[in-house]
Amino acid sequence: MKPSEFFNEQEKQQITQAINDAETNTSGEIRIHIESDCPEDVLDRAAYMFKKLEMNKTKLRNGVLFYLSITDRKFAILGDAGINAVTPANFWDEIKETVISKFKTGEFAAGLSEGIKMAGDALKKHFPYQKDDINELSNDISFGKNN
Repeated sequence: MKPSEFFNEQEKQQITQAINDAETNTSGEIRIHIESDCPEDVLDRAAYMFKKLEMNKTKLRNGVLFYLSITDRKFAILGDAGINAVTPANFWDEIKETVISKFKTGEFAAGLSEGIKMAGDALKKHFPYQKDDINELSNDISFGKNN
């Protein structure tokens, strides 16, 4: 299955809306990237995509990537240096576990949407929305190899 076909249009809208909603409370930037497979360590691949999507170029270094490889069933959440500097090492663990619990029941869009909401809520504590904030990164889902 092509990554772009993994979610139907309604699910894509649900995920994009979750990003829009989350980013109204924080200056943080959230992206989703989906690929068919991940032939390497999932965190290494997520870090590669983070850089490729230029998520490391936000003003406050507060980008968050939700990475999903559908065939290999690999998932990672990766935050930029600005976030990692002000949060504990296990910051993403609870969010990741919540997302994975939904994945296990086949609720991929719901899992990502819930994780995005949780990330937005957590980010607003350290990176609250400012009236002069601009959306630095696209809120659209990014699709990788064999999209």
